[in-house]
Amino acid sequence: MHEHVLRQQLHNEIHARPYERLLTPLQISHMAFLADAQVQAQAHVHLCRLLENHHLPLPTEGSSFDVADIGQVRLLWERHGEFTSYTFIRPGLATDEQSWFEHCACADISAAWREAIPGALICANHIALLPDHPGDDWPLHDLSAVLDADALVASEVADGQARVYTDLRIHADGFARFVIVSRAISPRRRGRLAQRLLEIETYRMLSLLALPAAREITPLLGQYEQELAQIMDAIRSSQPERDRQTLERLSQLASTVESLYAQHHARFTASNVYYDLVNRRIADLREQQFMGLQTLGQFMDRRLAPAMQTCSHAIRRLQGLSERISRCSNLLRTRVEVQMQQQNRELLASMNRRQYLQLRLQQTVEGLSVAAITYYASSLVGHLFEAMHRWLHVDAAVAQGWSIPIIALAVWLGLRRAHLRLAKMDR
Repeated sequence: MHEHVLRQQLHNEIHARPYERLLTPLQISHMAFLADAQVQAQAHVHLCRLLENHHLPLPTEGSSFDVADIGQVRLLWERHGEFTSYTFIRPGLATDEQSWFEHCACADISAAWREAIPGALICANHIALLPDHPGDDWPLHDLSAVLDADALVASEVADGQARVYTDLRIHADGFARFVIVSRAISPRRRGRLAQRLLEIETYRMLSLLALPAAREITPLLGQYEQELAQIMDAIRSSQPERDRQTLERLSQLASTVESLYAQHHARFTASNVYYDLVNRRIADLREQQFMGLQTLGQFMDRRLAPAMQTCSHAIRRLQGLSERISRCSNLLRTRVEVQMQQQNRELLASMNRRQYLQLRLQQTVEGLSVAAITYYASSLVGHLFEAMHRWLHVDAAVAQGWSIPIIALAVWLGLRRAHLRLAKMDR
């Protein structure tokens, strides 16, 4: 039995990046860095350097996931399509609420190594998982010391078995903060909850990368649409001799718009994909509102959805403009082609008239040629009979006169035969 060479790889793909088993209390620090293929290769080398310093096994070349225990800190490294992520997990949490995020989970890793991570930081989050709450009533925590009370977002998740608090603000240390308090749920389920929150924030930031581009091209689209309207007016009212100039102007506009579309299409497409992932992860949380606080889903619907609609509207306008320019180009090109065909027909008609005139002239010349050849040939016949008069006793003038129709007919038949042979060759 022949096994496909990719069977094992494809089968193991569904088991890649497993959820961590999280026991409370603990801290999580997560960072995501934008990185192309070259930077991701550098990130792999950078990770190997850290593991070598701690005498830990190195990830295989080309791997996209690795887990290592560095002292008390558990490091999860992941490589994605356009970013790399680092998740640091450390057990234990300060009892004082103000100290929950002072000594973060990644603080035990060399600061120099963290500062040298390749790529551009796009997302950074801290998570504090409080000890399990055994009772039915949720404890009240004064989170004003670690979260902005005016921007507090919270919800019950995991079928009411956990509560999540955040303000989605970047604090002085450059990280956003989440606080999770849960009942005695399984460690794996707690790991899924934490990972979904981190993915929501990461994908939210990645989806917003298209927003600056949307704001940048929106005024340009207005200019291009106005220019296209002017070109359409010129097409409707222009004279035929100006159509080629209008076509050149339209072609230049088309190249500009297509260049803009090619430059931003991939970013807008990726933004829609990330936004879809954000909505899926929020749906997986199965949020419930409590104490009148705004949930993550409500916050994203109010703040993120309009930004994504702006991006979608911009790319739709750009695509629609490209399609209208294409239709306009086809219309104008058809008009120019029709004009060129009309000019070609007129040129062919003129050439036919010239050929007819040349033919008539040639026929006239051929008639004169027959007369000239007959004249000279009959003259030769007359001279011949004058010289042979002593033996033939035929009057030279009579012989010359009788030879004229015979010579003319022979010359005419010869020219006709030549015409027929040329006609056969043309076929």
